[in-house]
Amino acid sequence: MSEQASQNYSFQAEVAQLLHLVTHSLYSNPEIFLRELISNASDACDKLRFEGINHPEYYENDPDLHVRISLNKEDKTLTISDNGIGLSQQEAIDNLGTIAKSGTKDFMSKLTGDQKADAQLIGQFGVGFYSGFIVADKITVESRRAGLDASEGVRWISGGTGEFEVQQIDKTSRGTDIILHLRDDALDYLESYKVKQIVNKYSDHISLPIEMQKEVWLEEEVAEGEEPKGGQMVKTDEWEAINSASALWTRNKSEVTEEQYIEFYKNLTHDFEAPLAWAHNRVEGSTEYTQLLYIPSKAPHDIFTREAKAGIKLYVKRVFIMDDADNLIPNYLRFVQGVVDSADLPLNVSRELLQESRDVKTIREGNARRVLTVLDGLAKSEDEKDQEKFKTFYSEFGSVLKEGLGEDFGNRERILKLLRYATSTNDEVTTSFADYKARMKEGQKAIYYVTADSLAAAKNSPQLELFKKKGIEVLLMAERVDEWAMNFVQEFDGTPLKNVSKGAVDLGDLQDAEEKKALEQAAEQFKPVVEKLSDSLKAKTKEVRVTTRLVDSPACLVTSEGELSPQLIRMLKQAGQAVPEIKPILEINPEHPLVKKLEGSEQFDDLANVIFDQAVIAEGGLPEDPAAYVKRINSLLLK
Repeated sequence: MSEQASQNYSFQAEVAQLLHLVTHSLYSNPEIFLRELISNASDACDKLRFEGINHPEYYENDPDLHVRISLNKEDKTLTISDNGIGLSQQEAIDNLGTIAKSGTKDFMSKLTGDQKADAQLIGQFGVGFYSGFIVADKITVESRRAGLDASEGVRWISGGTGEFEVQQIDKTSRGTDIILHLRDDALDYLESYKVKQIVNKYSDHISLPIEMQKEVWLEEEVAEGEEPKGGQMVKTDEWEAINSASALWTRNKSEVTEEQYIEFYKNLTHDFEAPLAWAHNRVEGSTEYTQLLYIPSKAPHDIFTREAKAGIKLYVKRVFIMDDADNLIPNYLRFVQGVVDSADLPLNVSRELLQESRDVKTIREGNARRVLTVLDGLAKSEDEKDQEKFKTFYSEFGSVLKEGLGEDFGNRERILKLLRYATSTNDEVTTSFADYKARMKEGQKAIYYVTADSLAAAKNSPQLELFKKKGIEVLLMAERVDEWAMNFVQEFDGTPLKNVSKGAVDLGDLQDAEEKKALEQAAEQFKPVVEKLSDSLKAKTKEVRVTTRLVDSPACLVTSEGELSPQLIRMLKQAGQAVPEIKPILEINPEHPLVKKLEGSEQFDDLANVIFDQAVIAEGGLPEDPAAYVKRINSLLLK
């Protein structure tokens, strides 16, 4: 083999420090180096597959793409070889000499439009190669790009310090050999059982065969009458695949163990926690696809941000198409992770997804139904473990699920059945609409609920006073999404839903005739005070009226049916949205000493404004003019 003189180059940037970071900090687990280098080899084969469409001559009578791992205990080397696209001399200098300059990323950037979708590529960050220095004190790369002459091979050598050397070599086969010269503390990676273990753990789903030399047990020959000396494992010239080369989702459910499902989830999502549940189904019909969907046990920190992405990876016939396929799952189920593999979608699916095709819509609806079925199964299960799982799910994702009430009309009933709330008689968030309905008092015609900014505000809302007095349970909705979501729901299982802070309170048969008569009398008696109050607070309220809903509080704010509540107005304003000016209704309690004090009071205006501002505070809001409120309070206290 004729070799040319080698040339030395310096790494770009402070690469010695960067290499130290990559090899000591970036990867906490040393065995990761094998996963990274196999992924790079897999990418190289995918690049060849891609470029080979237009250049069939690149295959050079070697069409079977593979990755091979060779172990040499004498030389203390571990070699990862592929017969993929390979590197030219310049590419070796450019890509291996610059840390974080990923050849894959560069390759992706040169693709346009739908080509991008077709490229099944793993490495995106350009640091994977350097993970070899976790276990090696020297790395030799020998490569030849497909389509170049055998004499145009390249050898790249570096000890991971400030320099690397490059020389031109003869290389008969295309592709790349990465030779790791292992450090003394990493020699256990020369054991074939350990390598196989790591490959099965991290790279089992790679569609290419990952091969090692087959080993057979060879008994030592002995002369007749002698004691057998035993035997040893001997490498043969035959190569065998050590990965299944079958994506887990393509296997039959019965063939996959629970541990394999969990392990696949962890590899897929980089989540350390096991998922709560999963669904694996092959869907047949007008659109054929396989879904493997997981429900995580913990919400990501960005679940409520614009950056939050669905965690669905899309494959077409096992060819990776895209991450974060938002269109394949409704937005309110964006926490779901997993894989969808379709047999029907065209490979130029990136455009297809943007255009919303019938197939994409079918898959999205199928995925939504499947996830809701899994959740329903957990919620209804008699098993304590399942109950606990549903509890965990709801505490992490309950508020996201509620968004579905406004987004997914077709599944609204199914979503409603899954929702859980605290109530005026139980602080735990465990009561479903069905539970509430089963506990309703005789004569009760509606499911009552109240919305507030927090559980404490909901629990202590003046709106609940009459309900507590009558022993009527009220659902407490204390999340920001509740007010918005409930706008889309009018009933549950034929029973109307009623927000107790909207419109006049009507308890129907639960309110006796005497109470109604007492209200009419009080309203008549307080007419002059009500009129005076209306005049004094005309800038702040739409109407002032007497109510029976209050027991301990002097007043409360009520919203007309169909209008935005104070909570929703505050929320929209915080989000920077313009909100039309809506004045609330002030309802007063004629039995309260403070309201009685209004009659004949010299400081009527001050007292009226304080009563109104207190009603605002009780709802979780702030007076428009806090300083004026304090001033009025002080003035009244000094009297």
